[in-house]
Amino acid sequence: MQLHDVWFVLIAVLWTGYFFLEGFDFGVGVLTKLLARDRTEKRVLINTIGPVWDGNEVWLLTAGGATFAAFPEWYATLFSGFYLPLLIILICLIVRGVAFEYRHKRDEERWQTNWEHAIFWTSLIPAFLWGVAFANIVRGVKIDEHKEYVGTFLDLLNGYSLLGGLVTLTLFTFHGAVFVSLKTVGEVRDRSRALATQLGVVTAALALGFLGWTQVSRGGGWSLIAAIVAVLALVAALAANLAGREGWSFAFSGITIAAAVAMLFLTLFPNVMPSSLDDAWNLTVTNASSSPYTLKIMTWCAAVATPLVLLYQGWTYWVFRKRIGTQHIADAH
Repeated sequence: MQLHDVWFVLIAVLWTGYFFLEGFDFGVGVLTKLLARDRTEKRVLINTIGPVWDGNEVWLLTAGGATFAAFPEWYATLFSGFYLPLLIILICLIVRGVAFEYRHKRDEERWQTNWEHAIFWTSLIPAFLWGVAFANIVRGVKIDEHKEYVGTFLDLLNGYSLLGGLVTLTLFTFHGAVFVSLKTVGEVRDRSRALATQLGVVTAALALGFLGWTQVSRGGGWSLIAAIVAVLALVAALAANLAGREGWSFAFSGITIAAAVAMLFLTLFPNVMPSSLDDAWNLTVTNASSSPYTLKIMTWCAAVATPLVLLYQGWTYWVFRKRIGTQHIADAH
């Protein structure tokens, strides 16, 4: 295996980590409207991710930076062709971070309600758009012989990509509901488990259609195995949730996300961004990568830094592992 293949795998791992962690993060944001009945319960939900949401976003920065350094042609074509949806995602992430920090700065009802609306929409929109983006990457987009995207924004809104967006939205929301049931006590926990069951059924139906479509159009043997693992893990997550085993349910929902991302990258390889105009114009791990020397330096840096980052983030989750409920929320001033 050459270094550009190694970095393709590492970038897939980074996106997997991002969707696993930011997935439940987005899901909790969506649940502030679907699950919480009053402001106290909204504060419970937000507090479940309060200590970790910003650390989860580091995975996106790392994935983007690794793509820029390891595959500059892929990065340039992706960010120029998908400029508008990625810009919308970026704006949502900025507003979302501001909303978490500013929501409690003033006690006025309108002030807090507006920021709570912002948390909901800036969680829902990126959760949907990430599915649209990755579905288009797998499907192929209009790339010419100069490795430039020549399509329009409307070309990205097709049946396959919209289904992909619905899958990520429902899967992340299900993942978030399971996380909430794992992190809370009392009535919020019970209602979260019940909602997770409903969301899981909808997610399973959408995911089965999307993964099946992907497999039929571009899949192979390895991607089929990953798709089967994703479906079985989702069924196991639902079963564990029904049995009240929140920890196992969260683990299996995470495996579902990891297997689904693995399927997409297995479907792509050795391409990183297929051209729908001509297969000869596909961006591949070979023609889109940096020089071997650059990849070698990056590999040594990643070997040193990655374990430290993983240890620190694991320690963060361990410190804030306890459950919370409405009884732990102080009265508003």
